[in-house]
Amino acid sequence: MPPKTLTIGQWNLTAPVQKMEGAVYTLHGSPAEVESSTMVFRADDIVYNKETGDLEATGHVFFHDFLKNQKIWASHITYNTDEETGKFYDVIGETIPHIVSKPGILTTSNPFHFEGEWAERLGMKYVLHNGFITNCKMPQPWWRLRAKTFDIIPGESAKSRNSTFILRKLPIFYAPFFYHSLEKEPRKSGILLPLIGHSSRRGWMVHAGYFWAINRSYDLTYLGQYYTTRGLVHHVDFRGKPRAGTDYDAIVYGVQDRGAPNSGNPPQKFSGLSLLLVGKSDLGNGWTARASVNYITSFRFRQEWSESYADITGSEIHSVGFINKNWSNYTVNAIFARLQNFQSSEILVPDQGSTTNSHYVANAVTIRKLPEVEFSGRDKQISPSLPFYFSFESSSGILYRSQPVFNSSNTLIDNFQTGEFMNRSSISPYVTGTFNWAGIHFIPSFGIQETYYGEAQAPYLDYYRTVGTNVVRSTRDFSFDLVLPSLARVFQKKTIFGDKLKHVIEPRITYRYVTGVGDDYVRFIRFDENDLATNTNELLLSLTNRIYAKRGNSVEEIFSWELFQKRYFDPTFGGALVQGQRNVVTSSADLTAYAFLVGPRSTSPVVSVLRMSPVNGLTVRWQTDYDSRSRGLVDSSLTVDYRWLRNYFVSIGQSSVHTDPAITAPASQFHVRGGFGDPNHRGFNVGGEAIYDARQGYIQYTTALVTYNTNCCGFSVQFHHVNVIGARNNDNQYRFAFAIANIATTLGNLKKQDRLF
Repeated sequence: MPPKTLTIGQWNLTAPVQKMEGAVYTLHGSPAEVESSTMVFRADDIVYNKETGDLEATGHVFFHDFLKNQKIWASHITYNTDEETGKFYDVIGETIPHIVSKPGILTTSNPFHFEGEWAERLGMKYVLHNGFITNCKMPQPWWRLRAKTFDIIPGESAKSRNSTFILRKLPIFYAPFFYHSLEKEPRKSGILLPLIGHSSRRGWMVHAGYFWAINRSYDLTYLGQYYTTRGLVHHVDFRGKPRAGTDYDAIVYGVQDRGAPNSGNPPQKFSGLSLLLVGKSDLGNGWTARASVNYITSFRFRQEWSESYADITGSEIHSVGFINKNWSNYTVNAIFARLQNFQSSEILVPDQGSTTNSHYVANAVTIRKLPEVEFSGRDKQISPSLPFYFSFESSSGILYRSQPVFNSSNTLIDNFQTGEFMNRSSISPYVTGTFNWAGIHFIPSFGIQETYYGEAQAPYLDYYRTVGTNVVRSTRDFSFDLVLPSLARVFQKKTIFGDKLKHVIEPRITYRYVTGVGDDYVRFIRFDENDLATNTNELLLSLTNRIYAKRGNSVEEIFSWELFQKRYFDPTFGGALVQGQRNVVTSSADLTAYAFLVGPRSTSPVVSVLRMSPVNGLTVRWQTDYDSRSRGLVDSSLTVDYRWLRNYFVSIGQSSVHTDPAITAPASQFHVRGGFGDPNHRGFNVGGEAIYDARQGYIQYTTALVTYNTNCCGFSVQFHHVNVIGARNNDNQYRFAFAIANIATTLGNLKKQDRLF
């Protein structure tokens, strides 16, 4: 610690034997010490000139810079305290690094250690000759970077020439020049470390890249991957923060595919391009803008080249950008959106007028909004003396929808397509009342919705075509909510769940009547959930059980079980239902995520949503639909998550569908994930994940990760298996990574986003 009694510029000299000749002090004995408010020198012998600031020390020399928290041991030093320059011989030093803890980054509190034949300090700069640096515990470091010379500017950068990275005693790689930033926010252009990897479908991979720090606001990263079997992959990441409150990240991923092995002659090629752009901006005066753009050239390209299970199985591609402002009771949004929903992979169709040539057609529904403006007002009391509230929703936009039409033999027969700039406008005012009597809440609501469509659709053969006919949908919507008094009981007995328990039962009844749509339902083109409205006359019954636990001074909900069912007094929804096929309308979509309408019915399945968190770390969620017609569970989704002792975790899930085949094919899938460890746990960390398709009888996805973290570095090996679309997409990959503590960059082909922990 720096002495509190010394002022700036004042020096304190102590030694068993002292001699002074003018301004020159000779100190002898152990310890001889020269100390100021910023640094201290200790040695067996010290000669110090107070006028010039020259100092020479020999024998067990120790130097400590209090401001920079640097410590150096040497056999002999020459130093000028005024200019802060000097030379250290047989040097050993350490400095405490600035640690910025980030999720997923291995960190250590070990000091930054260096040793060398000699070193010199030139102001803020240190030059180390014939030595090494490390941040491992001594005397047996896991890694060292040895070089002829090191140029180190604490808090700024470290450079080396003719350096060799050594793991234990094994040289790993040689670099004629090496640079590492020591700044809090490091940004420096440079070549990224080359990597290697292997894929069973793509062959061996070599990976190299370049990071370009354009300026303090922009940077660009290029990564090139060459697969011996398939070809070249490009990855470009451009980030920018042009001003405060505005930032974006654009990622372009492209593949030049030579063709899949054993896919025919000529081989099938799945070249393509994907674009991901995310950004946000504060426009001022309460206006904000956000965007998330996702674009792919083909769904088959993503299935072939993506390494994410969610990307491979997800059939929807969403792009959305919006400008928003909220004030008082009002909200305005300007939405720009594009949705692609792939019904299947691309289908090969013959070229028009040709019997030999063919091309692939994307079997996808494409919907655009360019733009759609929404203006809404939240509930506002009409008069202080009346329990009635007024609200409204309105929108107007330029919309577009297209999709190819195939027959049962996958032959392209038509293309359903609206005009490029079809208009849809809607306004929906609502009046809602609130009344209370004897603990019972009565909430009536009445609304009108007028929706204008610039085009409609009409039956043609066994499918639909668009017609340029203006059509207006006028609906009247009445609902009545009856919230009955809750029943509650408190259990004073202390249990493993808490000091006290409280059980609450909440019954609720909602009646809804919608009219005005009628048989015209089939004429309205579907763009979003607003177009699913039909006539209905229904009653919703719901019952919720809740259990609360008091733990100390906090109260937590540890159990809830919600039951819902609808009674339909109009089984055909005003004639909108089509017998024998999947029907999705508002009255079913707002009840459950699973479709169940294949024809008229008077009751819905009973929807059950169970949530439990009885003890810390354990969470259970089970949602299921019970259909009295089939006398069984038709849909089920169960997840159980448990984490204990901070590092142990396990997750088990099961999803199944056993509904009518006209709605969807039966499915059953199991998901297991578990392990021990986290990015900073010393020693072994193990994790694994598997997804099993019980109907198909094979494992779709498997990954296993083993990590060993030392006091200063970590080693990771991961096995990755994907077999989502059968054997033609079967791929095994082995990934590895070597990470140095406190450094975000890792060596290897295991990406941070692909890790289990």
